[in-house]
Amino acid sequence: ADDGSAEETASSDEEAPIFVKGAEPIDQMINTLGCPLCHTIPGIEGAEGELGPKLHEKSNALKRIKDTRYKGKATNTKEYVRESILNPSAFVVMNEEANELYPDGLMPQDFKNKLSVDAIDKLVDFISQTEG
Repeated sequence: ADDGSAEETASSDEEAPIFVKGAEPIDQMINTLGCPLCHTIPGIEGAEGELGPKLHEKSNALKRIKDTRYKGKATNTKEYVRESILNPSAFVVMNEEANELYPDGLMPQDFKNKLSVDAIDKLVDFISQTEG
């Protein structure tokens, strides 16, 4: 009986690592990754999170790149969006309503392990279009 329960535990997909390949529809990718828990994302049903910045404030990327607190290497919107996904601490966005920074470290730091190159490209394209 012990062997059986060990096998059941091992086959439970509850602890399966999340990996997004990029062939999935964009809303499925975004929901699988849990983005709506923290972000409001136009065009994604139920994505009304408020723990992180809204992903539709027009052309904030270029303004953020010029901010003195910016520690990244991006030079355009798509590079900034990619960097924000893969290295979220390069720039911690100001929550204008609360007049304080969004919490650093809340955004998962391991998306480079959860996304294929195609998935990253697809997310970057979607969010960049949304940004303006």
